[in-house]
Amino acid sequence: MNLEEKINVVKSILKDKKVVICFSGGADSTLLAYLASKVSSDVLAVTIDNGIFPKDFIKNTRKTADEFNIKHHVIHLNFFDNEKLVLNNPKRCYYCRKEMYGSIEEYVLENDFDFICDGNNISDLIQDRPGILITYGKHFKTPFIDARLTSSEIHKYLHENDIRYSKSTTCIATRIQQNRTVTLKEIEKIKKSEEVLSKESGCELVKVRDLGDVCMCEVNDFSKILNKTSFNKINDSLKSFGYKKICLNLALLDDDDNIDIDYKNGGFKYQLPYTINLNDSDTQNISQKIRISENGLIEGFDFNNYDEALNEFMNVLSIIKRNV
Repeated sequence: MNLEEKINVVKSILKDKKVVICFSGGADSTLLAYLASKVSSDVLAVTIDNGIFPKDFIKNTRKTADEFNIKHHVIHLNFFDNEKLVLNNPKRCYYCRKEMYGSIEEYVLENDFDFICDGNNISDLIQDRPGILITYGKHFKTPFIDARLTSSEIHKYLHENDIRYSKSTTCIATRIQQNRTVTLKEIEKIKKSEEVLSKESGCELVKVRDLGDVCMCEVNDFSKILNKTSFNKINDSLKSFGYKKICLNLALLDDDDNIDIDYKNGGFKYQLPYTINLNDSDTQNISQKIRISENGLIEGFDFNNYDEALNEFMNVLSIIKRNV
């Protein structure tokens, strides 16, 4: 399917339905809200504010909901009330989504809607994001996965249709190394550091990875900071917040994920960054040309061309269930 055909699949899912959207104001949920505003009979965008999102996060979600003329509700949670989140082990995102989506589900039960959906796309399924199991477990719909839309295609459609979205929507806890306890002091230090980095670089998409005494700065455009003056400002400011060494990641930040497979001689191999729960996966609907392994390896055989192989790979991604 081409991009327009995929968008039409999403519209067909949303058409004439009363839908609730898990809404962060990022690219995925913004496009979902935009399309729902055009074809759904009623739309409610629900945003979770747990206190550790970037500056202006809630302000941006409200602005976008107003622009689309859809209803918007904010649910307030306290990240630090949940010990499983604060401990910051590899399951943190799983527990976080469980709490957030549970709160959305509880709120929506008081209202009359056909279904809840989120902006997970097919590219998310090649990333180590265990929270998708909560989406599946609560039977929330995933129109972008159903339509096989990638992050790259979503960004392309937003750009071509001049649809504004926020580029800074991921929680600050993702900047802290796993198994290091998340504290309010660390969150505030990262927030202040990212505000400085954003101002100096002119980038909306910035991240400061907290590695203890060292931080790693990431931006999506180097053009304004590759000079001694900017380096000194960033270095001095972030050291004043408590870091001893300031580093710059020379790989540009890029949230424009696509899915590519290494196709050779009619086949491919793709190693996912997680293990697969074969018992929970719907293996009956997997092509005989595909072999999946518990360690996350997916192998394909005897395909006629790249597009056929890629289509079957995407089909597998939407069927398998990962381990946490």
